[in-house]
Amino acid sequence: MTETGDTRSADGTPGGAEREAPRSRLQRMMRYIPLAAPVLLWAVPCWILLHTGQRWPLPVALAGTALFVLGLVGMPFAMARGHGRRQQDGAAIVGDTLLGFIWVLFTWSVLLGALLRLALTVADVGDGQDRARIVTWAVLGVAAVLLAWGYAEARRVPRVRRLDVELPRLGAGLDGTRVVLITDTHYGPLDRARWSARVCETVNTLEADLVCHTGDIADGTAERRRAQAAPLGTVRATRARVYVTGNHEYYSEAQGWVDLMDELGWEPLRNRHLLLERGGDSLVVAGVDDVTAESSGLAGHRAHLAGALDGADPDLPVLLLAHQPKFIDRAAAHGIDLQLSGHTHGGQIWPFHYLVRVDQPTVAGLSRHGARTLLYTSRGTGFWGPPFRVFAPSEITLLVLRSPQGATGH
Repeated sequence: MTETGDTRSADGTPGGAEREAPRSRLQRMMRYIPLAAPVLLWAVPCWILLHTGQRWPLPVALAGTALFVLGLVGMPFAMARGHGRRQQDGAAIVGDTLLGFIWVLFTWSVLLGALLRLALTVADVGDGQDRARIVTWAVLGVAAVLLAWGYAEARRVPRVRRLDVELPRLGAGLDGTRVVLITDTHYGPLDRARWSARVCETVNTLEADLVCHTGDIADGTAERRRAQAAPLGTVRATRARVYVTGNHEYYSEAQGWVDLMDELGWEPLRNRHLLLERGGDSLVVAGVDDVTAESSGLAGHRAHLAGALDGADPDLPVLLLAHQPKFIDRAAAHGIDLQLSGHTHGGQIWPFHYLVRVDQPTVAGLSRHGARTLLYTSRGTGFWGPPFRVFAPSEITLLVLRSPQGATGH
């Protein structure tokens, strides 16, 4: 009898194990990335600012190093208590703030530190110690200004970004339709109930026909963040208020958020659509669950575009709500006219947008995909985690839909 399923190499070792070895080593290395990243974030600026020729007095060097070590130990600890099983808001605020602080300090220690040191050397300014200390104070000054400005940007009511979007299949009766997009409000550990109310007041000044929220309402359960989300019930639209889930809903009882939005008068477009009609013309407004929904294990939750369009007239233009921009491949394949998304925050803290771009086709703004499909990616209305926005301002978006057949008045 010939045996199968146990292929061995010349030295008697299973061939399958030999083939799997490189992958196993890679997997083992990947496990260390979450450990290595915080070490690099804290160790690199510590070395650049304190130990590259500054020759600080010993007490200064020791105290500065101790602060970096305290941050290295304290940040993961606070993040774990804040965002882990305990869900302690105070710890989350500390951990998130430390993360934003060290990301900015790391970025500018590396970039400004290297460039400024080179410029000072070329200009022959002072000796090595003088140049090193100038670099330290310059980096600390720039980081302080960016963090103060970034905090103010994160906590302010977003500016309204207005743009006209022409949809070739849009009927003349719908020309001038006003669509307001808010997304990624991320109500969380910092109580932003007053901010939420002011955002909704701003939305109400825009006289929208349709108001859309494309997910990531909050970090935490609907019961826990209800007070911050409650002002969403005051939003006005002449036709409809519609909502789709984001990935963060699936970290914290997504069905609870769907139920709360329904209670607040918003229509959760969970793989379904409605018709927006005006002037004898119609627009299909469809929505899908976030692409992470199916892996959440929550019954009935998944991104199902065919289901969202089921029963819709294929000759009508379609406006699709999908939380993540990367859903655009499926949207383009179905001939969607316009997809509205969020998720990216525009990177939130520069230069994080380069990492976002690895995972998403766009970071912000209007882009074309295929022959027909447009994608608008919002930078988000709120912020996630670190309470800072650096070179990535938040927004409330007013999109005025235009028909190539010309305006008919609004």
